[in-house]
Amino acid sequence: MKRDMDIIRKVLLAVEEQYVDVAIHDLKVDDADRKTLAYHCKILHEGGYLSDYKAQFAGNEIYSFGVGSLTWEGHEFLDKIRDDSVWTRTKSTIVEKGLPMALDVVKDVATALISRMTQAAIQNII
Repeated sequence: MKRDMDIIRKVLLAVEEQYVDVAIHDLKVDDADRKTLAYHCKILHEGGYLSDYKAQFAGNEIYSFGVGSLTWEGHEFLDKIRDDSVWTRTKSTIVEKGLPMALDVVKDVATALISRMTQAAIQNII
């Protein structure tokens, strides 16, 4: 299955919103089926962005899955891509420059955009 950065973002937003103090079972996100969501949650856990991931299988299919909270790194990444305009500009910059849609590239581009926005905001204060 291909990794989809839009689904990654939606998963992080949903976990942040829904997690209180126990695992979230069968997380639901618009436009994604259980198998796709479970895969993206699994790789987010492997990457250190979710604290836990557990899956149950029936036969050869995923039956149920649960996820824990966002990790520190998960919160940091989400804070960089939370804003819709930053997310849209990040994706378009990556496509325009022919860069891979890799997590580190997304973080770097989003960080650069936020840095420019911060500098512009500071200039307006002075």
